[in-house]
Amino acid sequence: MRVHGAGANVALLRGINVGGKNILPMKDLVALFVEVGCSEVSSYIQSGNVIFRARPALVAGLSALIGKGIADRFGIRVPVVIRTAEELRDIARGNPFLKTKADPAMLHVAFLADVPSAPRVAMLDANRSPPDAYSVHGREIFLHCPNGFGRTKLTNQYFDSKLATISTVRNWRTVLKLLELAGG
Repeated sequence: MRVHGAGANVALLRGINVGGKNILPMKDLVALFVEVGCSEVSSYIQSGNVIFRARPALVAGLSALIGKGIADRFGIRVPVVIRTAEELRDIARGNPFLKTKADPAMLHVAFLADVPSAPRVAMLDANRSPPDAYSVHGREIFLHCPNGFGRTKLTNQYFDSKLATISTVRNWRTVLKLLELAGG
């Protein structure tokens, strides 16, 4: 089912509606995107995934604009990371763990707000959480967590502190569904 098609974008919010904290109704979030000038806005599941269209000039500053709107209106601060449908398509094609025949149910992607510097990436500890593995590619970290994501030490906090950026993680199934909804 294609919802948006070429030129669509996906906003990924971190830490909303999880464990009864940072409650943010999706209808209110969708309305906020419409208010700032986005069109064809829809959400997917309650954890902060928004598919939309917007002019490139608006998209360039949208993370900060939406983050401020959420803080002002709902009193919570949440990072907002945005990818285009084309970027999601590249992510879906480029997952290195698919080539190793890893179980897709054990795959995740950490979406980074910024490209980390090579020295910071080099400081990551490959043995932090065996048998878990990761692979950094630009603004994404592909994760393979054979014992489940809830047990890994490869957390948002770890990557954020080591890479000096903000991350938000989605499971592989959600990544593929967002790509489908965005028209990829």
